[in-house]
Formats: sequence, C-alpha cells, structure tokens
Amino acid sequence: QVQLVESGGGLVQTGASLRLSCAASGRSFNIMGWFRQAPGKDREFIGQIKWSEGATYYADSVAGRFTISRDNAKNTVYLQMNSLKPEDTAVYRCAATPYGGYIYTFWGQGTQVTVSS
Repeated sequence: QVQLVESGGGLVQTGASLRLSCAASGRSFNIMGWFRQAPGKDREFIGQIKWSEGATYYADSVAGRFTISRDNAKNTVYLQMNSLKPEDTAVYRCAATPYGGYIYTFWGQGTQVTVSS
C-alpha cells in the first residue's frame, strides 16, 4: 500500500522558516513533487525532485525561497521554506509518480501552513 505522509506544518510569522517532510512508502517512485492549495484558489505546483539523481525544479513563485531535498535512506522528501509570506498560507501536499512514470498518481493528505502578517 502506497503511503505519502506529510508533516511539519504549522502557524508561523512572516519571514520565518518551516521544513515540511513527506515520508513515502509502499513502492518505488520516480519523481516527488510538492503542491499547495489556498482557500478559493487552484492547486499550485511548487517544485519537484527526481529520486534517482536528486535533480530539482521549482515554480517561479517560490524559486530562491523554497528548497526540495530527499533522504533516500529514510524514503523522505523535504520542503524547506524560508522567508515565508502570508500568501504562502495553504495546505501543502506531496505527490509522487510511479517508478518510470511522469504522472502524479499518489498523493498525501496534506499539512496546513499558515503565515501570519
């Protein structure tokens, strides 16, 4: 059974940092991605990392502030978020494509991040 479990969300002030974790289990994955969705808005792609070589890609909205990394031994992907702004407030979810695939098929439940001004 595939499981993606996010953790690390919370309430922080503007300018603070948070690190989200996504613990993955159940099978091998090709790409792990992070998405977020704020109330009343569409889901937004944040960035992704390829398990094999660790190559990353970020959306322009977070490039330079957010960093994705992985720990292969722990089967965990991280989203380091710095210089947080109120507009970063959203539910953050990790997602995964199956090994050899490029479609996000597996999703976590999400973790709430709230940035106060």
